[in-house]
Amino acid sequence: MIPFNRPAVTGNEIAYISKAIASDKISGDGMYAKKCEGWFEQSTSCEKALLTPSCTHALEMMALLIDISPGDEVIIPSYTFVSTANAFVLRGAKIIFVDVDPHTLNLDIRHLEKAITKKTKAIVAVHYAGLSCNMNKLAMIADEHGIYLLEDAAQAIGSYYRSKPLGSFGHLAAYSFHETKNITSGGEGGVLIINDASLKSRAEIIREKGTNRSQYLRGDVGKYTWVDIGSSYLPCELQSAYLWGQLQKLDAITAKRMSIWNSYDRAFRPEKKRWNVILPEVPSECKHNAHIYFIRLSCKELRDDFINFLDVVGICAVFHYVPLHSSIAGRKYGSFWGEDINTTNISDTLVRLPLFYNMRQQDVEKVISRVRLYFDGSR
Repeated sequence: MIPFNRPAVTGNEIAYISKAIASDKISGDGMYAKKCEGWFEQSTSCEKALLTPSCTHALEMMALLIDISPGDEVIIPSYTFVSTANAFVLRGAKIIFVDVDPHTLNLDIRHLEKAITKKTKAIVAVHYAGLSCNMNKLAMIADEHGIYLLEDAAQAIGSYYRSKPLGSFGHLAAYSFHETKNITSGGEGGVLIINDASLKSRAEIIREKGTNRSQYLRGDVGKYTWVDIGSSYLPCELQSAYLWGQLQKLDAITAKRMSIWNSYDRAFRPEKKRWNVILPEVPSECKHNAHIYFIRLSCKELRDDFINFLDVVGICAVFHYVPLHSSIAGRKYGSFWGEDINTTNISDTLVRLPLFYNMRQQDVEKVISRVRLYFDGSR
C-alpha cells in the first residue's frame, strides 16, 4: 500500500536529538530552539519567531496577542482546518466564514470587504496547498479598515508571493510542522512569526505562562513574575532538535516534492479535458512548495468511487475538508457570509494524491498509472 503521507526523514534528526539530551536542556529554549528561531527570523525577516508545540498553539497565541474578546468577529475561509477557527472561538469571537476562490481554493477577496463590519477584528488568510492568497490586496483591505491581517501559513513553508516568503505579510503568521506537512518537528510543532514589532515583547510573555521569564533569562530584569495572561506554549528541546535537522534540508525536501508534483502534473494536465477534471492552478505571482497535488472530479459520487478504486489497487488517497460552516460547531460559533458557491463543491469533489519526501519513483509511477487506469475506463 502506498500511504498518503510518510513524515520526511533526512538523516540527522536522531543525532541532533541525542545532542539535545546530552545538553541537559530539554524543557525548551535550548540551543536547537535558538537555531530554528534564528533560521525563521533570517528567512522571513520577521521581528521575532517563537517555536510552539503545534501550529494550533501559534494560532491561539495570535488570538491572545490581538486581544480577541466576546463580540469580536474574525473572517476566515470555510475551507480550512478547524484550528483556524478554534483559536479565536476560544477567546469568544464569532467566526464569519466566506467562500473560497475556485482557482486557488483560498479566501475569495471579492466577498471579503462586504463581510467586514464594525465588529471585525481580524482577517485570517489561509494559504491552501502552499499557494498564496493575494497578499497585497488583503494587506490593503486590512489597512483601510484598521483590522489585523493574520496568516495561517500551516501548509506554506518555502512558498512565496511576488518573491516574498509567505508568513511575512501579516501582522502575525503561523507555520505547522505536523507530520503531514513538508517538514516536521517529530509529529507536531509550529512557529509563531511576529512581523508587528509592537507585539514582540508580549508574545514572549504569553508564551511563558504570562511571566517575564524571557526577560529574566536575558538579564533584563533581576527576577521574573506573573505579568499578563498566558499559557505553556513552549515546545521541548527534542522537538526543536528534530526540526533543525529538517530545516537544514528544506531545499532538498522542497525540490523532491516539486519533482513529484511536476511528474503528476505532466502526466495528468494533457488529459484534463478528456477526463473532465480540475487540476491545481498556480498564478504567475506565486511560487508554491508542492505541499498538495489534487484532482477534482465532477461530483461527489465519482470522487468517492475514485478514492475507493485507488484503495483497492493499493494507493491511499484522501479528501478534505468538511466545510467548517456546515459543521456542528461551525453553525454554533459562526455564520457564512453570502452564498456558498464553491466551498462545499470543492469539499465534495477534491482528492489529494500521495506526495511525500521519501516517496520512491516506482511509487510515483504506480500512482500515475493507476490514475490513468481509472479515467481511461480500463478498470
